[in-house]
Amino acid sequence: MTTTMTRRAYLASAGLAATLGMARPAKGEANNDSVLIVGVACSPRKGKTTAVAMSAALDAARGVDERITTELVDLGGMTVAGSDGSSSAAPSSGGDDFDSVLPLLQSPNLGGLMIGSPSYFRSLSALCKAFLERLAALREPELQLADLPVGALAVGSYRNGGQELVIEQILTAMLCHEAMLVGGKPRAHQGATLWNAYGDDITQDLVGMESAQNLGIRVAEAALLVKSAKA
Repeated sequence: MTTTMTRRAYLASAGLAATLGMARPAKGEANNDSVLIVGVACSPRKGKTTAVAMSAALDAARGVDERITTELVDLGGMTVAGSDGSSSAAPSSGGDDFDSVLPLLQSPNLGGLMIGSPSYFRSLSALCKAFLERLAALREPELQLADLPVGALAVGSYRNGGQELVIEQILTAMLCHEAMLVGGKPRAHQGATLWNAYGDDITQDLVGMESAQNLGIRVAEAALLVKSAKA
């Protein structure tokens, strides 16, 4: 696949996402035929490499079909506490920023989900772990994410910095929802793996950015297939 992104385009996209918190849907307003793909960037660093990589994945997803709309949720700067162990997955300290994200994940036209995390000590971020725990709210009274196409993205400080371990951890958690796990394409079959080796300019990792694009394409294609099967 030919890489067509530019540094300026993706940095601008990330900047917009950082300003709005949740990035804009593309190609007009959602309708009954629209298929929403949500990308969640679980880095504590708002608007940085994980968010930019997720923006690339979402951009590629939109290019698959005009029915695809997207939303970027950048958790950087937000407070998301882990679960207190209750079935509602409420934090022990009361409400937090997860409450503002939850309605988007309950959208009737939600067709796909991508979750991204930096790799810290060969594991997902604490913010990503907390987010995954809080998704337990979507297991009651029924599995609301069952059969939903879900892909994962990881950014590491080294080319082999634990990215595939992070992807495995994310997708393993999503098996608890009976989600449909979606990987990438050649050179990154498990999902999108990116290397932050250029001073936070993740767009310089062309191989990694291509894997992010491929993940977005695969999740969008799967979302359309699921929608067609349910029609």
